[in-house]
Amino acid sequence: MRATLRWAHSDLRTHRGEALFITLATAGIVASLLLAAALFGYATNPWQRTFTQARGAHVWIHTAASADARKLVRLDGVESVAGPYRTESTTVASRGTRASVELRGTPHLPSVGRPLLATGHWLDPAEPDGVVLESRLARALLAEPGDTLTLPGTARTLKVEGIADSAEPGYSPGAQPGLVWALPSAVRAPGGEVTGLRLKDPADTDYAVQRAVTVLGAGAVGEVSTWQQARAEAQGENRLLGQVLGLFGLGALVAAGLAVHGAISTRIRGHLRDISVLKAIGFTPGQVVRIFLLQHLAYAVLGGVATAALAEGLGNRIPGRLGDAVGVWQGLPGHTVALSAVPVAAVLFIGLTTGLAAWRAGRVPPVPVPRPSAPAGGRLTGLARRALGLRLPAALVLGCHKAFAGRGRSLAGVARLTLPLLLIVVALSAWTTIDRFHSSPERVGLPTALTVRSDGGMNDTGVRALLAADHRVAAAYPGVEVAALVPGQTGTIALRGLGTRAQPYPYTVAEGRAAHGPDEAVAGQGLLDLLHVRVGDWVRMTVGEQPQILHIVGRSIEPQNAGRVVTTSLDTLRENDPGLSPAFYQLRLRPGADPQRVASALATAGRGHLDVHPVTNPADGLSPLRAVVAGLIAVLALIGLVELLTAIGGSVREGERDMLALRAIGMSPRQITAITVTATTCTALAAVLAGTALGLPLAHRLIDAQGSSSGIGAGIARSPSPGLLLLLGAGAVLGAAALAALPAARAARRRLADTLSAVA
Repeated sequence: MRATLRWAHSDLRTHRGEALFITLATAGIVASLLLAAALFGYATNPWQRTFTQARGAHVWIHTAASADARKLVRLDGVESVAGPYRTESTTVASRGTRASVELRGTPHLPSVGRPLLATGHWLDPAEPDGVVLESRLARALLAEPGDTLTLPGTARTLKVEGIADSAEPGYSPGAQPGLVWALPSAVRAPGGEVTGLRLKDPADTDYAVQRAVTVLGAGAVGEVSTWQQARAEAQGENRLLGQVLGLFGLGALVAAGLAVHGAISTRIRGHLRDISVLKAIGFTPGQVVRIFLLQHLAYAVLGGVATAALAEGLGNRIPGRLGDAVGVWQGLPGHTVALSAVPVAAVLFIGLTTGLAAWRAGRVPPVPVPRPSAPAGGRLTGLARRALGLRLPAALVLGCHKAFAGRGRSLAGVARLTLPLLLIVVALSAWTTIDRFHSSPERVGLPTALTVRSDGGMNDTGVRALLAADHRVAAAYPGVEVAALVPGQTGTIALRGLGTRAQPYPYTVAEGRAAHGPDEAVAGQGLLDLLHVRVGDWVRMTVGEQPQILHIVGRSIEPQNAGRVVTTSLDTLRENDPGLSPAFYQLRLRPGADPQRVASALATAGRGHLDVHPVTNPADGLSPLRAVVAGLIAVLALIGLVELLTAIGGSVREGERDMLALRAIGMSPRQITAITVTATTCTALAAVLAGTALGLPLAHRLIDAQGSSSGIGAGIARSPSPGLLLLLGAGAVLGAAALAALPAARAARRRLADTLSAVA
């Protein structure tokens, strides 16, 4: 045992850099996997915890005030009912910020869909104008208990009594109105009612919605939202971040395992004589294997344990969403298991790859076998001989030949170096795609920058005139959005009328064509999946009591509402409802115009009658992904560096056997050094080309698959610029050449006696 430890200690002193790189790579991999676990927990558990504590309703149905919602109590599968509550759609303002809200008349604290008070207290009959705000709406308004909300265009005010968490979809500017609980007396102009259904079996949600619509009548149902939609909206970008971290973490783990396997295999080939001596003095094959296995397991354990300790002690101090995710994850029941299982799994995988490579060391015979004078496949190929005949530099020709002489071993080395480079290309593609949402939003389904709504104090003609007067507004597209019942009446989707035939809305069409003629429409991927239809099909939906039949002529990239949107022109909707007027305007700004300044100017010009919001960009919530991608690229670069150093070391050792022959034919140390540098450069160049060629299509498939699963749709993936790819490739190739130069030069200047000893 003492001899084993001495040999391991001596080997550690010789290969300090390799030990450091393996430890750091393991730490980076474990960190990414732990953060992925934290984000998955953060994405799902907070909403689930709120839903459970609030006894959330599985279905919320908005109906007309004339509907008899009490019939829903008798539906099969309904456990209990919340409401019906009278509702009023209005706009509130606080500290200069406006928000569209739904006032919900709630006489007492509900038992189903109960708001969970975070601060303040519940409604008090002594305060008839008191309200409780949903927490996301309160953050948007910067409101706290005791603040006063105004209703623009009226003299009414509301006093904030409390702030509560809810399992219903939260406030989203321009997309989802905020929820405000108020006493029934505060709902002065009710526009309908809302009823919540808590089901005995959540799996029967679609059936329950269908039965409810049948009982109430399709004309009485305005909008239906389900617990699945609320959960998906709550998970949002956190789940995507977790998927990215998990995918790259697993890929980096495989790359690290292959790098360790290659490093040990190369060291075994370079220390055959030392291993034979160990066996000759009494080491068993098992002891030799354990030397390599325990040594690299110690490096991996050190990196894994250190990362787990840092994640536990300092993880919640990471700024932004990642820190919040770790803080929530630490309070979840499965946190301890994941904190232990992830490092253990990573260490076991590295141990497995180490054991496979170390097993070869146990098979080395105790008596050294003389190595062949020339390696298998070491003869010059016809192409190499012709290149020498053309008087190309001998060092260049011999270096290229050396890089690919042993086909199996050379291809394995190129493959191990290709994997981290491939993952880096995928990471850069993800970065470029996110940047495109900000730099070119019109190409990813966001051609407009602002949404303008009037509170009724300004008519449509006045709104048009005000928008036309601002020279920074390039186009204003009138629009309306209504909830439509899907075929089968199992839910509602968003039916939008945007633009007119004279001024068509600039859809971002990924498949098919834009809608131009009567009854033509484009749909998001989420809607196509929901209805199981394709481009070219006709779909029927119900708006109120009016059927709407549309021809889907294209698939648009639709970042809103999980892609469950069908969009046609306002003229098409007016064919069923001639009195339909625009409910909002989507503004396309001129290049260089600042959306915030334009929004402020329009709100001021509207004298309090306009609600102006920037269009929600799904990439806004993915800002932490940039830091994540940068960290993953650093880990992958570290793994690639380990593999590169392994390849350099193997090339230098294998070159020792040719040293005497090269010196004998008159080659200088500089030329001999150039052979090794050229061989390493060719290996790196082949890995760069393979990584780029494989990484770009793989990145497109992965990003488009994620876009399709989220409802946005395929067609959003973008490759890094050629300049960035060229910079990556040049950095890898030149870095390989620079790293190989020093050890190759040292080997080329070794004394003749040392060279003879190495080849013996």
